Amino acid sequence: MELLLMSDTHVPARARGLPAELLEHVPRADVVIHAGDWTDTATLDLLQQRARRLVAVYGNNDGPRLRARLPEVAYAELGGLRFAVVHETGPARGREQRCAARFPDVDVLVFGHSHIPWDTTAGDRLRLLNPGSPTDRRRQPYCTYMTARAATGRLTEVRLHRLAAAPRPSRG
Repeated sequence: MELLLMSDTHVPARARGLPAELLEHVPRADVVIHAGDWTDTATLDLLQQRARRLVAVYGNNDGPRLRARLPEVAYAELGGLRFAVVHETGPARGREQRCAARFPDVDVLVFGHSHIPWDTTAGDRLRLLNPGSPTDRRRQPYCTYMTARAATGRLTEVRLHRLAAAPRPSRG
């Protein structure tokens, strides 16, 4: 099962739209995961139309229209693994222990908010993944997203993809 992970798209505030490279992956993925901070419903509509399956949540910058359509936490079983998706997990310090306690029955937690790519494991059980942002790199050297494969209860081929900076919206 091919997975495409993204978060913090912030369209149109931080970019005019999703990068072409990312959009090319959407219909090829079995599941697209978005960990919140969309800021517009048009991007949600676009991914719902193009993705085979979308697992998504709202983030702290998402208003009432997105919150009416998306949960704060989403759960899905994918490739024999139990996934949870949430936008915020708090400070980096102590994240693994906090998330392991909050999500005791989950194998993989996908989160966003920081725009900082993250890939760690809490103990020997919970894998924590933050794909960064494909549109707003903040203090990171690149905009990013992730891909992975889930099958027979294993997560493999987790890959962080670097993107060129997304076109900024005009301010005129």
